[in-house]
Amino acid sequence: MKDDKGLEDALFKCAVGFDTSEVVEEYTVEDGELKLVKRKVTKRDVPPDIKAVKLIMDGEADVRTMSDEELIKRREMLIEKLKEEGIGYTNQS
Repeated sequence: MKDDKGLEDALFKCAVGFDTSEVVEEYTVEDGELKLVKRKVTKRDVPPDIKAVKLIMDGEADVRTMSDEELIKRREMLIEKLKEEGIGYTNQS
């Protein structure tokens, strides 16, 4: 696949959770020009996805038998390891 790194990054983002925002703008035409009437910014927190964690850990033999609680504990350990390596993590779930 051409963009394996992008796919890995997206999977990691889903596994640890992330913050996102959506911008909706409404315009009207006045005197032949567009004019911004309303702008709404919605921010939300997307929680970690256990299925994404399972996919990341798929190479580990015991992942198929791990409970959700064990997977959550493993995810927290991986997040701490990433923090130690200087990889940013902003979502606190």
